[in-house]
Amino acid sequence: MQEFDLVVVGSGPAGRRGAIQAAKLGRKVLVIEQGKRVGGVSVHTGTIPSKTLRETALNLSGWRERGFYGRAYRVKQEISADDLRRRLLITLDHEVEVLEHQFARNRVQHIRGKAKFVAADVLEILKDDGEIVQVKGKGIMLAVGTKPYRPESIPFDGVSVLDSDELLDIKELPRSIAVIGAGVIGIEYATIFSALDTQVTVIDPKPTILDFIDREIVEEFVHDLRDRNMKLILGQKADKVEKLENGKCEITLDNGRHVTCDMVLYAAGRVGATDSLNLAAAGLTADSRGRLSVTPETFQTEVPHIYAAGDVVGFPSLASTSMEQGRIAARVAVGAIAKEPPKYFPYGIYAVPEISTCGLTEEEVKERGIPYECGMARFRETSRGHIMGLNSGLLKMIFSLKTRRLLGVHIVGEGATELVHIGQAVLNLKGTVEYFVENTFNYPTLAEAYKIAGLDAWNRMGDLSQQE
Repeated sequence: MQEFDLVVVGSGPAGRRGAIQAAKLGRKVLVIEQGKRVGGVSVHTGTIPSKTLRETALNLSGWRERGFYGRAYRVKQEISADDLRRRLLITLDHEVEVLEHQFARNRVQHIRGKAKFVAADVLEILKDDGEIVQVKGKGIMLAVGTKPYRPESIPFDGVSVLDSDELLDIKELPRSIAVIGAGVIGIEYATIFSALDTQVTVIDPKPTILDFIDREIVEEFVHDLRDRNMKLILGQKADKVEKLENGKCEITLDNGRHVTCDMVLYAAGRVGATDSLNLAAAGLTADSRGRLSVTPETFQTEVPHIYAAGDVVGFPSLASTSMEQGRIAARVAVGAIAKEPPKYFPYGIYAVPEISTCGLTEEEVKERGIPYECGMARFRETSRGHIMGLNSGLLKMIFSLKTRRLLGVHIVGEGATELVHIGQAVLNLKGTVEYFVENTFNYPTLAEAYKIAGLDAWNRMGDLSQQE
């Protein structure tokens, strides 16, 4: 039986980053991946595919140019599912090649197969060819990710009733789609289809969406969705999904209302992919959604030499934070010092339009009783916004009245996930409103919105030099 310093189960963002970190520290590392190729959910069915699909949809539909040329403008008149898939396959091939090269360069061994515990430090691997091998790990990291939640009451068929993984393999674009679930995944796909001029209905039992995002940003976002004729049915639960004889689908809501559409995407949550790991043999238990609990600083489970990182440990379930979790877990596992990451990290939602946020929301600031002021800038106030033909887009910053420090930055609109990093840097470096007022930003850029929002807040807060 081979023994490794670190055995990593899963090669998604957390697994691969952890494996490479341990290898760079001179340790013997093995990665076990059950998929056909390395990369995990992030590369094959999650982050990369959905973002590639979004970019392709925006390019082919001419979405970004419609501010100038009208809503009827299109780059390609008839967009097919094959058009979307073509770019996706090229992107995925490139991602896998990069990962395989990183593993080879850092001498990370990897095996294709399904892993399960036979003891707390021993994993049994069923390889594709039927061979069974066992490996021993001084440290073991579980980075198995998640899979779509599929209740038995939903008649999934992979054609007209699908989960978010199956959506990538559709044969043709529907004329209408109903998305059950208004979480991040549901909203991202709903808005992508809307950009392709598919009629979209979103159904969710909660009366609000994206509750962890600043309410003002969500209100701006929802206004944009309704403006382009997306239907949001909130506070109503989907009780029943049926496939009709005419090929359409019908959803019955708990108040008796019916929604008819060509396709149903069920995106109401995900579950940790831990059911096949035989966790009991290692002394571990998962929660009702298959997730593992860990110590936030070290990512250790209740079994000290077993670590878990990435989506399988729950919120925030971002590729970016998963990578950092994997790196920290690997360092701790091999006995290296691991610094705690900065308090505030950016959250990106790749909907159309994008949403990105870092720091405290206005609601959180109020809850903490912090006296504050907000600064706002609309993208249409910037020259770059005019050049790009943007009609929407909002940047909001929240400052402490007492310390004048930035408390939170919240953006909805084109390029939000890129722009947020300026605010993130100022936030973690404890910068004040004066940073935005006194510094020069490139002109014309959307980043100039920081200057506008900074001045907006500064004018209300008063000039500190005058006060002195």
